[in-house]
Parts: sequence; structure tokens; C-alpha cells
Amino acid sequence: MRFPLSLTRSMATYLLKQRLAGRERFPLVLMLEPLFACNLRCEGCGRVREYADAERDRLSIEECLAAVEECGAPVVSVCGGEPLLYPGIEELIERLLARRKHVYLCTNGLLLQKKLPGLRPSSRLLINVHLDGMEATHDRLAGRPGVFQEALAGIQAARQAGFRVCTNTTIYRQTDMHEIAVLLELLTCLGVDGFLLSPAYGYEAVQVSDPEAGRLFMTRQECRAKFREARPILARFRLTASPIYLDFLCGERELPCAAWATPTRNVRGWKGPCYLITDRHYATYQELMASTPWEKLGPGKDPRCEHCLVHCGFEPAAVLAANRRVRDAVAMALWQLT
Repeated sequence: MRFPLSLTRSMATYLLKQRLAGRERFPLVLMLEPLFACNLRCEGCGRVREYADAERDRLSIEECLAAVEECGAPVVSVCGGEPLLYPGIEELIERLLARRKHVYLCTNGLLLQKKLPGLRPSSRLLINVHLDGMEATHDRLAGRPGVFQEALAGIQAARQAGFRVCTNTTIYRQTDMHEIAVLLELLTCLGVDGFLLSPAYGYEAVQVSDPEAGRLFMTRQECRAKFREARPILARFRLTASPIYLDFLCGERELPCAAWATPTRNVRGWKGPCYLITDRHYATYQELMASTPWEKLGPGKDPRCEHCLVHCGFEPAAVLAANRRVRDAVAMALWQLT
């Protein structure tokens, strides 16, 4: 992912410390889910289905901060559920920033205008709004008319208030990549800082809860063909995916899964083995790291992982790969600078 200069520096320092300490596995981004409740039921989302019996549960602010300290990742992605439904989201974000964490606030944008007065712009805060296409497409996938326009209004309000904003778009089997180019052109005109594109992955929770959703998800081969064809038309936009991860999406190189770099803490505990697949929840971060058979995860190892190319597992691997090869390090540096 593309980082602001301040995070690029702190991340480089953090990676150097891990290398000097001889650590093989360490967190880069904590996926913090303080609640599972959401004001949408998006077609491709498994979260609200997998945790339907826990929609009323919440982590306290102190539990959230304890997880941040326990994990130690330099970046915290506050997600869910819809985090803007979380009581005290403003206080949580402020206290994370006070700990000098870099924060990604992931939202569908519906409550963004309402919540902005309680937040303050910061170079370490990035508001990440989910949009899966232009109006007709996004509203259909979100299951409600008007969602696209509400999200755009939230983005415009956030930019006018001085916040850094990026968007996150899931690419499905039916996604028209030319439509995505039109969407990114529109968002560029609105001043959006960057764009994350991630391939849809048919993980178990969504497949079991909604068998019809299987039509949305691509095989590894389909995904790579789609991104390979679309890469030239996307090249002019500020994609937050690294060039190494894009090469991986296009089938031009392989990467191992580094799910251990993006641990997830939610109301059930530390989710293992990864952000999408659930085998169990652990009481502590150390237990998650020690008990998960990381070497048995990933395509070619676990059949559940065979068609996964999702950024939460492979973008960290791209960041780590850049520290092993001079050519990759140069490519990453140029990408960050430009």
C-alpha cells in the first residue's frame, strides 16, 4: 500500500528494527474490528453473516487500545462492521493518533458527514471509503438505492474539511474494468488521494452463508487475466497497491502469503488464521502467533487459500520482498516518490 512520507519513514525504521532483532514474523497492520454491526448488507460481504449472532457486541475503547499495545503494529485499520456506528469512534481514533499510530478508518461512507465534526484531520489518519463501481453497480451490490451518492457526499465533505481520503474497490467476476476507470476518474476529480483495488475472494464464511454469492468470485486464473488486461487503463491513477503486488495480481510473479503481518482483533478475540478464514479465536496475540501453523497456509498448501490473492495477505509479502532484492527496493522507492 502507498504510505504518506511520515509513515514511509517510520515503516522503514520499524522494518529495520525487526530485521536487526532477527524476527521472522511481525505485525505491519492491525485489523481492529470493534464491532460487527453494519447499516448495509453488501452482497459479497461475509462479515455480517459470519458474526450475525454478535452484532450487538462491542469491544470497549480500553480493549481496543490494549490490543494495539499488545500487537505493536505501526498501522491500525479500524474496520468491522461499520466502524462509524461504534459509540466513541471519535475518542478511539484520537487516542490511537495520540499513540502515534497511523490509522485507516474503513467505512461505507453513509455516516461520514455526520461524524466528521468529531474527528480532526491528521497526516496519520486516512479515511478509506468503500465503493464497488458507479452508482447503479454500487447500489446493487450494497443492496440499497442512494448509497453511492451518500458515499460521494461524505468523500466531498471529508476532503473539504482537510481529511486525507482513499477508496477501496472490490473487483468481482462481473466487474467491468472500464467502469472502474470511469469511477477512478470521477474520484480523482473529487480529490481522492489514492485507490485500493482488491480481488473478491470466495472465502468459506460468505460461501456457506450465501451459496448464490459464489457467482461473484473469480478463480486465480480469472483474476489474473482481468488485472492483466486492465493494468494499462489503470496505470494513470494513484493506485495504493505496490508495483510488486500488482505484478502478483497480473501473474507476473509469485508471492507467499504473509497473513501473520495483518492480525485481526475483534469482539471474539484474535481471529485465526487470517482476516478472512476463521478456525478459532485466541485470547492473546502471542497465542495467535504461536498456535497458528503459518507454514501450512497459502495457495498450494491449504485448499481454502487456492484462489486467494487478497491484499491483506499478499501486500505485506510485497513490502517484505522489497527489502530482499535491490531491484524491488528501487521500484518501491520510485513508486512511493511518484
